[in-house]
Amino acid sequence: MESNTLLDALLDEAGMSRLGLATRVNAAGAARGKPMRYDHSSVIRWLKGQRPRDITPELICEVLGERLGRPLTLEDIGMGNSTNQPATPLAGFIDRSTALWRSDHQQRPGLQSTPVITGLPAVGPVWEWENPPDDADVSRAGTPRVGMPDVDLLRSARTHYEQMYRKAGGVTTRARVLLFLNTETAPLLRGAYSDPTGRELHRAVGGLVAIAGICSYDSDAQGLAQRYFHQALRLAKASGDRAFGGYVLALLVNQALYMREYRQAVAFAEAAVRTAGHAISPALACDLHAMQAKAFSRMGDQSSAHRAMTLAETAAGQIRHDEEPAETGYVQPGLLEANLADALMRLGDTAPAQAYATEAVATGAHERGRVHRLATLTDCQLRAGDADQAAATAHGVLETMQGMESRRLNDRLLKMRRGMHAMGSRVTAEVVERIDDTLRIPL
Repeated sequence: MESNTLLDALLDEAGMSRLGLATRVNAAGAARGKPMRYDHSSVIRWLKGQRPRDITPELICEVLGERLGRPLTLEDIGMGNSTNQPATPLAGFIDRSTALWRSDHQQRPGLQSTPVITGLPAVGPVWEWENPPDDADVSRAGTPRVGMPDVDLLRSARTHYEQMYRKAGGVTTRARVLLFLNTETAPLLRGAYSDPTGRELHRAVGGLVAIAGICSYDSDAQGLAQRYFHQALRLAKASGDRAFGGYVLALLVNQALYMREYRQAVAFAEAAVRTAGHAISPALACDLHAMQAKAFSRMGDQSSAHRAMTLAETAAGQIRHDEEPAETGYVQPGLLEANLADALMRLGDTAPAQAYATEAVATGAHERGRVHRLATLTDCQLRAGDADQAAATAHGVLETMQGMESRRLNDRLLKMRRGMHAMGSRVTAEVVERIDDTLRIPL
């Protein structure tokens, strides 16, 4: 059961308390000859996702609609039957999205534990992205009037928060992005804009929402991360930017790898390459094929993994960084080598894996990227039984991580700790002790 963020947002907009809503619903029911005894606890249950019986949802629409001066539907109050967000008309999608941003920013109880969607519902947003209908016109009437300077601000903010994430981690950056989405971004989405400006606006908002998803993923709020990625995919569709949609799918591929949904990771990567078509950038194609190689290696499919590695290397040779979109800036020199090392290590090819990992570490990277590369090299050295080298590299991981707050990086430390402990040497025992000290610091 998911929190009803739409009802929560409407209550706030109406300036109505939970008891106030319950009292008015009771009165509306009594006027129809249906005695009701709802109280503030009832409304709390509705906000947690419970759908009341009989005509109560219609009465909620009536009570809130009268206060707000506009008609409301069951979908508007989060009690409709539609569960596929990307199929929602754009205006309704914006209402749902901004309601989630608001509830997440306010740290509503239970929202952090939003469950991950699995099965067909998880594939639905990708299918909707791939298939018609497209948005014929995304223009909107409202206030304020939105222009390209506003869009440029959103683009600059995305770059700012991406850099913050790389340096400080998703736990710290998440709250900053959510504040910006609520205070600066949501009013623009509800504003007035032409179709051309609107497409640029939705593209820019999608970039910010993707960062919110990345930070949620890094904070281990996987259900929320998935919803932000789905939002970004819907915004990509509204923008008409197929290449950006491919980038968002790459984020879903990465999350699927973490969730050990390897077949889904392969399928999403194939969808990204297929739908982006000629618009896909070489850097994104390189990363998608490399992540497919990692998925195949985890499934033990050696031939498919090597085929994906070859495609990744071919795409890497075509990268021109000055021609790449802003979002693919994470595909830096050395990233492919780190991914190939990971895949080969899983396949048991320890020597070439260590050679690739060493090459990746020797190539410059931003702080977060360097942590992952050093951790991958540490894994390779542990598998090769080289305790001294593994310990020395692990100290580099810990030093580079200082100042970062990331649950995903902490996961890597826990994995590293298990490997170091299993070695049973003096130098690895020192690393275990230092890892334990680091993990004691709360995020």
